[in-house]
Amino acid sequence: MESNYKSGFVSIVGRPNVGKSTFLNRIVGQKIAIMSDKPQTTRNKIQGVVTTDDSQIVFIDTPGIHKPKHALGDFMNKMAKQTIPDVDVVLFMINANEKIGPGDRFIIDLLSRTKSPVFLVINKIDLVHPDELLPIIETYQSEFEFAEIVPISALQGNNVDRLFDVLKTYIPEGPQYYPDDQVTDHPERFIMAELIREKVLHFTHEEVPHSVAVTIEKIERDDNGKVHVMANIIVERSSQKGILIGKQGAMMKQIGTGARREIERLLGSKVYLELWVKVQKDWRNKQIHLREFGFKEDEY
Repeated sequence: MESNYKSGFVSIVGRPNVGKSTFLNRIVGQKIAIMSDKPQTTRNKIQGVVTTDDSQIVFIDTPGIHKPKHALGDFMNKMAKQTIPDVDVVLFMINANEKIGPGDRFIIDLLSRTKSPVFLVINKIDLVHPDELLPIIETYQSEFEFAEIVPISALQGNNVDRLFDVLKTYIPEGPQYYPDDQVTDHPERFIMAELIREKVLHFTHEEVPHSVAVTIEKIERDDNGKVHVMANIIVERSSQKGILIGKQGAMMKQIGTGARREIERLLGSKVYLELWVKVQKDWRNKQIHLREFGFKEDEY
């Protein structure tokens, strides 16, 4: 390995729904974070690893920082804030077609306490006219002194390579933390649960909001190499269970088919996916259920 090999950690922060997970998947080159047009899709910190010949950068995708309405929301905010002081660079991602608001200023206030360089990453530039970028940049520059300002489209990939190249100039020399082929520090079980949850959010739209969790109960590989995955989808109300199952099981079949395809892509194997829906009233406000469904503060 070269003596001037660079390695470091980069945190991605921003309000909900600015495209942090889309960016992470784009830069890592495969799907490790779930994407949804609903806010607060990402609940845990998800680490994506990008390794090149001369560097390794570990990206930390955080939950969108927002005003919490329940214990789960508190947990998500805590996770996001904890990543800010300990990284080499912070990427503050904003949405090009949304005006600056109290949420952005709240994050800027948090960022003012970090010693790490902060980049302003203006995402979704494909949704605005290029002439609109300068006023956005001027507005944010008047609020905070950013080390760099980089406009990108995570969805289309515009300027993402340039952002990576600029990042590398800020990353210190250091060892390679992960093997060349590792793209995330999360186990496959976690990613499978997230892929199922993504399909629930995608197909049920507003009917089953973020009061849904997924636990993987069993993963077994049979003699033919087929993987049997059994998972529970947890909701807060019986009415939500009815929506998830759908008329004659139609909704559950749709969710299952979509999730199975994603899991097969992840594992590179044929998958038999078995889904069960369970009701756990008000789980988002109960610490015992938050821990049971994977929201463990002591892991961070």
